[in-house]
Amino acid sequence: MRSALLVSTYEMGRQPFGLASAAAWLRAEGLKVTCVDAAREKLADRVLGAADLIAFHLPMHTATRLAAPVIVNARRLNPSARIWISSAFTCRCTPPRAWPRPSSPQPGG
Repeated sequence: MRSALLVSTYEMGRQPFGLASAAAWLRAEGLKVTCVDAAREKLADRVLGAADLIAFHLPMHTATRLAAPVIVNARRLNPSARIWISSAFTCRCTPPRAWPRPSSPQPGG
């Protein structure tokens, strides 16, 4: 089964819309989705190592700074995972080649 890990680093337990909507789209495409707020819970190495896609929601500079060591750890533990970073400043994505595109309309699209 394809799996996605969606990580926020600065939300203190309040899941951001950017993470919740991405989770809904991925679940609609049949992926098993796990959401983690790294500010509230430890991100286990086994969780990082098991995901096919690891996405980070980084809406501000502080969240980005907090995520940097987690991203490095994710790449070290799971070199084959796709890493996706979504922020207010940029969207850096390496799209999965074999995964279908979401069939529902995208916001702003």
